[in-house]
Amino acid sequence: MASETRECQNCNRSFVIEPEDFSFYERIKVPPPTWCPECRMIRRMTWRNERNLYRIACGLCGKSIISLYPPESGVKVYCSQCWFSDKWDASNINLDYDFSRPFFSQWHDLFMKAPLIAIWSIRGNVNSEYCSYAADNKNCYLSSSVLWSENVSYSYSVDRDRDCIDCAFLNDSELCYENLNGANNYRSVFLIQSRNCLDSSFLFDCVNCQNCFLSWNLRNKRFVFRNQQLDEASYKEKLKEFEMGSSANLVRLFDEFTKISKEKALHRYANIIKSQKATGDNIENSKNVKEVFEAYEDENAFYGVRVFKDKDVVDAIGVVGSELGYELIAPGLASYMSLFVMLNDSCREVSFTNYCFNCSNCFACIGLKNKQYCILNKQYTKEEYESLVPRIIAHMNDMPYIDKKGRVYRYGEFFPPELSPFAYNETIAQEYFPLTKGEAIEKGYRWKEPEEKKYEITILNDRIPDNIKDVRDDIVNEVIECAHKGECNEHCTQAFKMTPPEVQFYKRMNLPLPRLCPNCRHYQRLRRRNPLRLWHRKCACAGAKSNNGSYMNTISHQHGAGKCPNEFETSYAPERKEIVYCESCYNTEVV
Repeated sequence: MASETRECQNCNRSFVIEPEDFSFYERIKVPPPTWCPECRMIRRMTWRNERNLYRIACGLCGKSIISLYPPESGVKVYCSQCWFSDKWDASNINLDYDFSRPFFSQWHDLFMKAPLIAIWSIRGNVNSEYCSYAADNKNCYLSSSVLWSENVSYSYSVDRDRDCIDCAFLNDSELCYENLNGANNYRSVFLIQSRNCLDSSFLFDCVNCQNCFLSWNLRNKRFVFRNQQLDEASYKEKLKEFEMGSSANLVRLFDEFTKISKEKALHRYANIIKSQKATGDNIENSKNVKEVFEAYEDENAFYGVRVFKDKDVVDAIGVVGSELGYELIAPGLASYMSLFVMLNDSCREVSFTNYCFNCSNCFACIGLKNKQYCILNKQYTKEEYESLVPRIIAHMNDMPYIDKKGRVYRYGEFFPPELSPFAYNETIAQEYFPLTKGEAIEKGYRWKEPEEKKYEITILNDRIPDNIKDVRDDIVNEVIECAHKGECNEHCTQAFKMTPPEVQFYKRMNLPLPRLCPNCRHYQRLRRRNPLRLWHRKCACAGAKSNNGSYMNTISHQHGAGKCPNEFETSYAPERKEIVYCESCYNTEVV
């Protein structure tokens, strides 16, 4: 079968469906997509809110709880204790399928009736009630996509970390601050794309380094200062020139670090390690993965984000240990043959399901536990189920759902964004593909206006003590103004408070208090990562130096004195300033 170029019905741009894509769609018996991969990713993201929390009452016990679902969404929400209890049964909330109405309209009716879990934090969390998409954590606060961690705050996509604040995509680390894309770091601050580092600050792309400062592309080094090797005494003397506890000093250091990483450091075209036939970024030990970002031990995974130990999974976000899945958001561990699902766990052969646990052969169900052969939560016999599902699929094609922008949803499409309980800027879509209010509305998305704040700011931003040494413990009683003052597009809360463990962390690490609220810090951190998008580029190695002349090669490369002929797919856009080398040239210089 040959590849085909089609036009996305959402953005009207052309996209290519490859033969291996067609083979997958035939295998799971779904038609090829009508949306391009990026639009499909955004569509899924409009159903995932991770950071915006609301205080509501549980719909069953009535107690005050934290919820991911805004009160104005109209959905019914239970606390985790009530939802997993025997006090109710979702199979009692069911609908007969109506062949006179579009499928997605009926699914949405059930979605508005069946109780949802207030916050996706379902297993083994202790004193971590303000964390979402979380499991097996202790004393974690305002973090999302966090697993097996302790004393972690304001962090995202972190696993097995301890005593870390303001980190993202960090694993197996301790006592870290503002670490991005790292692993196995200890007592280190402002590290990007670095691992196995100890007692270091402001490092880019460094591995197995100790006591290094403001440096880049290091391997197995100690006492390196601005990429200059020093002895231990000289290094420590140099550090005395900097007072890291001062906010003004830290800003100057960070500005220098940002300039260094963009203009002096070498950048590998993609962070792909021990993988075969892979495109995307941050991929390790994987085989045959295409346009995947954050992948580990995957095989035959396409168009995914944060997918681990999966096989034959396409168009997925947050998938672990699953096989044969398509258009997924957190389908749970050990899912098999899951199509168009959100927030399931241990389900097999299910389609269009949400909050279903240990179910099999269910279609368009919400909130079921230990069920099989159900449609819109109604129980059927095996024979009835197998007869009715094909009729529903045919009906989805004959009477498709058409949204307000005229986009057509037949069988094979994920849930329409206009049915999501979240506004665009409440979801991770705004984090990875930010829009202004006008742009979002023009594209057919809802937009949530900032809520009126009822607190009174007690410390203006310019009155925050510059040095952590001047911060008193009673700062935890103050309401601190965010430097952005709500004037950004980053879901700014305009003000924030400190927790006692947070203040103690800053004092222990000799770091100044932050000047931005947690949301603005999160958005700023994400901007330092590459986008979830690929461009075709050529290697920037021109022979003896980079093509912009700012980097001089230290050794002769395989291609000799001429320009490197290698081309690749990379998440570095062509107009960016970074020096991007192919795998061969990068390894010759750095590894």
